[in-house]
Amino acid sequence: MACLMKTLKLVKNLSKGNQLLMRQSARTMAGWNKDYKPGAYPKTEEERAIAAKKYNLLPEEYKPYADNGLGYGDYPELPGGLGVEARDPYYPYDYPELKRNFGETIHADYDLYSEDRWSQPSQPRFSNSGYWLSFLGVMAGCLILYYGIDDYKMYRPVAAKQYPGEGRVHYTFEME
Repeated sequence: MACLMKTLKLVKNLSKGNQLLMRQSARTMAGWNKDYKPGAYPKTEEERAIAAKKYNLLPEEYKPYADNGLGYGDYPELPGGLGVEARDPYYPYDYPELKRNFGETIHADYDLYSEDRWSQPSQPRFSNSGYWLSFLGVMAGCLILYYGIDDYKMYRPVAAKQYPGEGRVHYTFEME
C-alpha cells in the first residue's frame, strides 16, 4: 500500500511540473473504440453516399448490413471468405505485418480472416468423398488385419528350462 501511495505522489508531482505530459496523455486517449463505432443505419440515398465516402467505397459498391439489431449500423457488408494469406506477400503494404493499407475498410469479422486463423484461399487437394473413402479404406484394412491375425496368438515362447545331463545335480547351495 505504501508503494502505491508513493507512486501516486510521484505522478501528482510530475503532472504539476510538466504540463506537456498532461497534454500528451490527453492526446493519446483519441484512439478509443467509441471513435470507430459505426453510425446509424442509412435510410436515404444521401446518407448512403456519406457512409460510402466514410468507408472509402464507391456508392455503387456500398451495401450496409441489414438493420436487424446486431449493431453493425452503417458498416459496409464486404465479401468474405478469403483470408489474408491469399493476398500478395510482395505488395508494398502500408502495414506489411497485417497485409493492409492505410484507410482500407476491413471486414466486420476481420478476426476470422487474419493470418493466424484458418482460411481456404483455394480448392482443397482432394474432394470430401476422396477423404472419406481413404479414411474408410484405412479403417477397413485395420479391421481385416485385426480379425485375420486374431487366430494366431502372439506371446513370448517359453519352454522348460534345459540343463546339460538330465537328472544330475550340478549346483547345490547347501552348507556342508
